[in-house]
Amino acid sequence: MTQTQQATSASRLFEPARLGALELPSRLVMAPLTRNRARADGVPGGLMAAYYAQRASAGLIIAEGTTPNAVGQTYPHIPGIHTPAQVAGWRRVTDAVHAAGGRMFLQLQHGGRVGHPATSGHVPVAPSAVTFPEPLHTPGGLRDAVAPRAMTERDIADTVADFATAARNAVAAGFAGVEVHSANGHLLHQFLSRNTNRRTDAWGGPVERRIRFTVEVVRAVAAAVGPERVGVRVSPGGSVNGIEEGDTAELYPALLGALAELEPAYLHQIHADPDHPLYAGIRRDWPGTLIANPALSHEEVAADGGLRRAGDLLAGGADLVALGRGFLANPDLVERLRTGAPLNALRPEFLMYVQGPEGYTDYPALTG
Repeated sequence: MTQTQQATSASRLFEPARLGALELPSRLVMAPLTRNRARADGVPGGLMAAYYAQRASAGLIIAEGTTPNAVGQTYPHIPGIHTPAQVAGWRRVTDAVHAAGGRMFLQLQHGGRVGHPATSGHVPVAPSAVTFPEPLHTPGGLRDAVAPRAMTERDIADTVADFATAARNAVAAGFAGVEVHSANGHLLHQFLSRNTNRRTDAWGGPVERRIRFTVEVVRAVAAAVGPERVGVRVSPGGSVNGIEEGDTAELYPALLGALAELEPAYLHQIHADPDHPLYAGIRRDWPGTLIANPALSHEEVAADGGLRRAGDLLAGGADLVALGRGFLANPDLVERLRTGAPLNALRPEFLMYVQGPEGYTDYPALTG
């Protein structure tokens, strides 16, 4: 791609776009990123409201992974959306973002085996009793993972219902919609993957059974709030959190075909690479809106915030592009990229597992 073509593709990032009923002022989406700033009971506070309001100029904000039930909690200070206090806390966040002119979806994330009783008060559940391979962060520090309990049919039905209730709670809290997280080695991805799903019943084994849980969750969420309010996040071929899919090339065409019948608002692909055949296959197989999230090196983030790679993804067929770390360090990232203004340096030591405003709400804006 020539420099002129790259510049043309990058300029499309700042064009308005439509997502369901939403009019987006640009094609730049703030990706969901865990920040561990909720209260210990999962309630978002004023600090989270300030953080998201600062970033309201994003075309769309997809708020961080939020648990639909207590057993789904991953780490300390992760927000939830399953108690009245949590819903009220999120309402304060969305009110602040709306007042600043922004739009928000909420990511619904169940950790599955990526959880610990010392954090959630519950033994984690998963498709099979396959223990997470690494220590986990808990309120008392790093602790060895415990074996999850293999989910029963009742557990599965209850969890599907919890996702639907969480989606209704999110809309009640002021979100325009929700993103179902079926990526990065969390519960839905665990059902998709051979190494974590060793079931021999209707929820495991062949591809058409392993995709069933994700499809049923999305179906229930779409029925609860409307498909135009629902997105789905996937990470094809990803290995985060000890995942080994085993048959990615067969898995995702089947999954996308089943999801497309439900007509969600978008599909969100992590680690999208326009030069990789996997990305081309996803774009070919997905008939609706595609949000592409590139894997960026620290050098790329520091150099241009992901601008070049974002332009390449639009040229490769993406409809919207989600960026993460660039938005963390630059609350006004869209304006900085549009005008070529200097970028703030990210302070990764404050990214996760810390509390307070440092590395969170204290990054300066251009007019700050």
